[in-house]
Amino acid sequence: MTRRTLILAQATCLLCAGCGRAPSVDIIGSFFPVWMLCLTIAIVLTCVLRVVLLRYQFESEIGPVALFYPSVVILLSCVLWLIFFR
Repeated sequence: MTRRTLILAQATCLLCAGCGRAPSVDIIGSFFPVWMLCLTIAIVLTCVLRVVLLRYQFESEIGPVALFYPSVVILLSCVLWLIFFR
């Protein structure tokens, strides 16, 4: 075996090692990607947060809402993924 073939074989083994488990969950017989589930829950939680902020009149105190709410969605989806699926 040449050195190039050996390196190629090792690289192939390393790349295939990450395919052990698919990042999906079974919901009513259908597999959904975990990121999609976390994103959906994060959007719902962000809507609840917006209602709470509007109710207590705190939305005017936060910065630009066009940056705040997408940042909250990203934060919540990452936290949900870390808590439940990592």
